[in-house]
Amino acid sequence: MGNLLDDFMGSMGSQVTSQLSSQLGIDKGVAGAIIPQVLPMILGGLKKQKDNFGGEQRVDHILNKYGSSSVLDDIGGLFSQKAQDQNPDPALGGLLGDAGIQASKLFGKQFNLDGNTASKIIPMLAPVILGFLTQKKDSGAGSSGIASLLDADGDGSVLDDVAGFLMSGLGGSSSSSKGGGLLGGLLGSLLGGKK
Repeated sequence: MGNLLDDFMGSMGSQVTSQLSSQLGIDKGVAGAIIPQVLPMILGGLKKQKDNFGGEQRVDHILNKYGSSSVLDDIGGLFSQKAQDQNPDPALGGLLGDAGIQASKLFGKQFNLDGNTASKIIPMLAPVILGFLTQKKDSGAGSSGIASLLDADGDGSVLDDVAGFLMSGLGGSSSSSKGGGLLGGLLGSLLGGKK
């Protein structure tokens, strides 16, 4: 997962950070800090879907339905549209469920954002992350390759992988560490595992 996060931030991070900051009127530093927290949550949701609802075929279905790589060609247009959404869904339907809602509230507290702004972050980032995964799948990773990315250690458990990246993406302050712990707990709930 580290390679995936590094790949995403290396190829898309600057543009996504800039557009997220611009469209939501938030500091670029905040936008850049949030992205590495949302990406593991999306992967965790996909991991749960894969494990509980149909394996690689389920992941394919989600990517085919929601992960058009064409959104990567106009991130500004996508974010502009999503920023106007009056009823954002941070749960992403059943992909994240309550964990997505709780994460949005946590973002609001952690980064001092109003609730409406915080609730738009996950719905804005999700299509880009899913589009990026689709692009990787179509460029040669394939379904099995994407499935393997959902468990970086190959040990059948994504929770430790995700929690590690949440912490590494949060810097060293006590408030950040606390935020990472809370998000790690949400991921435990999302994935049906223990914190």
